[in-house]
Amino acid sequence: WETCWFKVELSIPSAWAGREVHFVWESDGEGMVWRDAQPVQGLTKEGEKTSYILTSSLKETEPHSLTLYVELACNGLFGAGKGSMIAPPDPDRRFTLSKAELVIFNRDVYELLVDLEILLDMAQLLGEENQRSFQALYTANQMVNVCDVTDPSTFPAARDLAAAIFSQRNGESQHTIHAVGHCHIDSAWLWPYEETIRKCARSWVSVVRLMERNPELTFACSQLRLTSVLWQAQQFEWVRSWYPGLYAQIRDFVAKGQFVPVGGTWVEMDGNLPSGESMVRQFLQGQRFFQEQFGRICSEFWLPDTFGYSAQLPQLMRGCGIRRFLTQKLSWNLVNTFPHHTFFWEGIDGSRVLTHFPPGDSYGMHGRVEEMLKTVKNNKDKGRVNHSAFLFGFGDGGGGPTQKMLDRMKRMSDTDGLPRVQLSTPNQLFSVLEKESSQLCTWVGELFLELHNGTYTTQAQIKKGNRECERILHDVEVLSALALARGGTFQYPASQLQRLWRLLLLNQFHDVLPGSCIQLVVEDALQYYTEIRRAGARLQEEAVQSLCGDLLQPKAGSAKGTLVLNTLPWERTEVISRTGPAGTKTLALVTVPSMGYAVVREPLLPPQPVAVRKQEDGSIAMENGVIAVCLDVMGRLTSLRLADSERESVPDGCYANQFALFDDIPLYWDAWDVMDYHLETRKPVTALLKPLEITLAGGLRGSASFSLQIGENSTLTQEIILDATCPYLRFLTQVEWKEAHKFLKVEFPVQVRSTNATYEIQFGHLQRPTHWNTSWDWARFEVWAHKWLDLSEHGFGVALLNDCKYGASAHRNVLSLSL
Repeated sequence: WETCWFKVELSIPSAWAGREVHFVWESDGEGMVWRDAQPVQGLTKEGEKTSYILTSSLKETEPHSLTLYVELACNGLFGAGKGSMIAPPDPDRRFTLSKAELVIFNRDVYELLVDLEILLDMAQLLGEENQRSFQALYTANQMVNVCDVTDPSTFPAARDLAAAIFSQRNGESQHTIHAVGHCHIDSAWLWPYEETIRKCARSWVSVVRLMERNPELTFACSQLRLTSVLWQAQQFEWVRSWYPGLYAQIRDFVAKGQFVPVGGTWVEMDGNLPSGESMVRQFLQGQRFFQEQFGRICSEFWLPDTFGYSAQLPQLMRGCGIRRFLTQKLSWNLVNTFPHHTFFWEGIDGSRVLTHFPPGDSYGMHGRVEEMLKTVKNNKDKGRVNHSAFLFGFGDGGGGPTQKMLDRMKRMSDTDGLPRVQLSTPNQLFSVLEKESSQLCTWVGELFLELHNGTYTTQAQIKKGNRECERILHDVEVLSALALARGGTFQYPASQLQRLWRLLLLNQFHDVLPGSCIQLVVEDALQYYTEIRRAGARLQEEAVQSLCGDLLQPKAGSAKGTLVLNTLPWERTEVISRTGPAGTKTLALVTVPSMGYAVVREPLLPPQPVAVRKQEDGSIAMENGVIAVCLDVMGRLTSLRLADSERESVPDGCYANQFALFDDIPLYWDAWDVMDYHLETRKPVTALLKPLEITLAGGLRGSASFSLQIGENSTLTQEIILDATCPYLRFLTQVEWKEAHKFLKVEFPVQVRSTNATYEIQFGHLQRPTHWNTSWDWARFEVWAHKWLDLSEHGFGVALLNDCKYGASAHRNVLSLSL
C-alpha cells in the first residue's frame, strides 16, 4: 500500500508534427498521471489503461516540453495478494515499473486491427450455418491481400472492405442491446477504504478523458451517448472532498446527461443483513445526496454485486421513488438457473418493481462479438421483450470503459448478423422495457443467491457491531425526538446523527458487513463501530438529561430511585440489574410504558419467584410460573414447556442447545462460502470442561453456567438465565475461537411439525420450507434471518431469538443458529 511519486520531464521532437503522441507507462501497480496539479489519467495495466494521450495531432503551438507527475500505488487492480485473486495482501510483494516511453501512436494500424478483430470474431462465432460468418471470413482474407504492412497508403482500401460489411443493416425485428459504460468499484474489499478513494479518482478521470475524446457520441442520432453509470453516493462524496477539480468536471458531465447517477443508496450495501431502518437510511442518504449535488433523485436501484436480495426491497424501493431495479448476481447461482432476465419482482406487501438482469451475466463486458451474441442467446425472456442491457468496462477494482470497447461497438451498431448495439442510458433501457412489459412474468419473494451463504456468519465481530450500532442509533433518535417534543433548549443532534449513520452505512457495504474483505478493512470497520458506540452513548446521555433531568435530581424525603427507559413500542415488565448505594448490583422487577420511562423506587414483587433445583444426576431444573426447563450437566435442554401446559417442546431422546462443529472447506470462496456437503461432517460438541453449576439460586433470577472444549483449541462458556415472569430462556454465550476451516452452530430440535419456518426480515417476516423436496429448497440449506426464526403449528410454536447473528436454518424440526 506504499505510494511512490515519479517526476516525468518530457520533450517531444519537432519532427513528430501532426502525429498522435502518447506517454506510455506500464507497471503492475496502479497509477495516476497528474498535470498542473490536477489528475488527468488513471493508469492500470490490468484495466488496459497504459497511456496518456498528450496530443491527437501535434501542432507547432502546443507545448513540446512539459512536466508530469505519476502517483504509483503498490497495489494492482485487485489489491496486493499473491498467487490468487482472493489471496490476502502479501507484505513482501514487490511492484515493478516496466515501461515509461514517449511514443507515436499509429491510429490507422489500430483501426485496421479492430476491424479485423470484429470480422474474425464474426467468422468464428456466427457458425457455419450463417452466411454472414463466411462473408466476414472472406472479407478479412481480402483485407490481408490488399493490405501491405510496409505501405500505409494501402490501409484505406482494406478498411473500406470492412466498412462495407459493417454498413449492411439489420432487419427491424433484430434484438437491441443497450450498452452502458460501467465502472464497478468496491468501496472496500481486497483493499482498504482509503485506497478506494484513489481508485475512484483513477477510474473517473479516465472516463472524463474518454468522454472528451468522443464528443460525436453525445449528439449522435436518437440522443445516443457515451454514458458512465455511477451509483454509490459515498464514492461521490470521497471524490468531492479529495479531488474537487475532478468532481467539478463530473458535475458538468452529469448536467449533460453523460455521467448518470443511479442506485440511490449511500453505498452498494449488502442486500440481506442490514435492518429495515438501515436500508431506508441507505436510500435516504443516497437520494438526498444526489438531489443536493445533481438536482435529481435516482429512478433506478442499481445493485449488481450483492449476495442476495431481501423480499422487502421492492416495498422500500417504491417508498423511495424507485420503480426499476438492475442486478446480475443471481447468475452466480450454484444450483438452479434463475428463469428470467426481465420480470416484475414482487415484495412481501405486494409492491412490484420492473427488474432486469443483463443477459450477458456480467457488469464488466469488453464490447466483444462473443459477449453480444451471448446477450441475445442467453436472454430467457426472448419474445416478451426485445431489448437488454450490456454493461461494459473493467470493474470490481475500478477501471471502467476503454476506447477499444467503444470502437468495437461502433462497428456493431447496426450490422447484419449481429444484434443492434446502441450506446444508451439506464432510463432509455427501462423506458422501452416498460413499454414492452405486458407479457412479463412476476417473481414473488426473495431473490436468494445460491452461493456465499457463509457471509451471514463470517467475521462475528462485524456482525455484532452492526446489530449493536443499529440499536444504539435507534435509541438515540427515539430519546432525542422525545426530548425535542418536551420543548426547552434541547437541540436535535441531526448533523452528529448523520455522521454516525454514514459510518454505519459505509460498513454495510457488500464486502464489509458480509466479512468478505481483508484484515485492514475489518480493522477499519471495527474502529468505526467503536466510534459509533462512543458518540452514541454521549448523545444518548444528553437526550436523557434533557428529557428526564429533573427526575434524576435527588429530592428531600424521597427514596433514591432508578430511571429506566424503554425505547420499544410496547409496555415491558422485566428484571433489570441496577447499582446500589455501595456499588453492588441488585435486581429489580420493573414495568416501563411504551416509548417511555419510569422511576423505580419500590420494585415489583413477582407473582411467582424463579425456582432453581439441582437433581441427583447433576441436571438442573428452573421454573418461573410461565415456563419450566430442565438442563443436563452439559447445559443441554432436555425439557422445555409452558408451565400451564403438558405440551413438551423438546422431543424425547433429543437435546436442545446442542453445539455442533462442522468442517468448512468450500470449493474456492473461503470467506464467502459454506457448501452443502459441510452438513455431512457434523460432530456434536461433547468435551466438558466445567459441568453445569447453579450461579443464581432463584428469586428474581435463576441461572446456571458451564464450559465446553470446542475442537482443538477453542472454548465456550455459557450462562443460561431464567427471569421472573419472563416467557423465554436466555443464553449468554462466549466463545474463544481459534479454529480454522471449522463452523460452529447451536441446534434446537423441537416437537413441532410444519412444512415452513418463519424468519424475521426487514420490517416483516418470510417463510421458507423446512423440507428439501426440490433443488430450490435444498439450495437454501443455510439462510439468513434477523432477530428471530420460528417454527409453529396451529396453537403452538417455538422461536429462537438472537442479538448479533444472521446465519440460520430450519430443517425438518431442528432450528439451528450459526455462531
